[in-house]
This record gives sequence, C-alpha cells and structure tokens, in this order.
Amino acid sequence: MKPRTKARGLALQTLFEMDLVNHDPGDIIEQRIKNSSLDPLLTNFARQIVLGVYPMVAILDKFISVHAPEWPLNQVAIIDRNILRIALWEFAVYKETPIKVAINEAVELSKVYGSESTPRFVNGVLGSLASQQNEICQALIKFQT
Repeated sequence: MKPRTKARGLALQTLFEMDLVNHDPGDIIEQRIKNSSLDPLLTNFARQIVLGVYPMVAILDKFISVHAPEWPLNQVAIIDRNILRIALWEFAVYKETPIKVAINEAVELSKVYGSESTPRFVNGVLGSLASQQNEICQALIKFQT
C-alpha cells in the first residue's frame, strides 16, 4: 500500500470508530497516529482528513444520499460511508487531490477494508458525485461560510 493510501486508511479507521462509538476525533486520531509508523507529513495528512471530514459529515452525507438513492445512507456499511466521505471531501473541499486520484484511492481503500461489492459501489457513487463537482463545490462553499 502506498504511503498516502496508508494515511487515508488511518483516517478511515478513525472515522469508522467515531461513527461506531462516537469517541472524540482528536483522541482517536492521536492514538492511531501513536500506534502507526507513518511519516509525520503523512500523519498530518491523516489528521487533516479526519478534522476536515468530521465537521462536515451531515452535508457530505446529503450529497452522497442524492447520488446513491437506492441505498439509504443508514443502510450503507459504515466503512463504505466513510470511504465516500473521505473521497468527496478530498475532491470537493480539500481540492489538492485530483478527482481521479481521490476516486482511485477510495476504490483501493474499499478493496482493503470493504466487502467484495464495495469497490464497484464506491466507484459508481463517486463517479456520479464527480460529474456534479462544480455544483457540490458551490454548495460546500456556502456551507463553510
């Protein structure tokens, strides 16, 4: 696994735990970082993801729900939901990750952490979200201000 993919995996594990047991994001990410062997730049990237996604979960979920209408978000696996949140945040808010890279990284994470059908699901939903990137970015700018 590539180093940045490992950092995303660390962020994914943190967001998963937060979803599952609602622990404090700062405590979880710091504990995971302490137990990892990631380079400090990569731990910063993982921290950015967690602290970027966490306050925006509701708005990110709203966009995901629109683009995965057959799957009510509360029925989507926690891991799948968080993979989608990370990728959407990366290409619509963080904007330092190209869309194709964010989608490919999400598919890679889904192969490692998700079920057999997760990569196809994640790719489909993110492809749909990517086609609406401009509208999503505008809505997220309004949310952030």
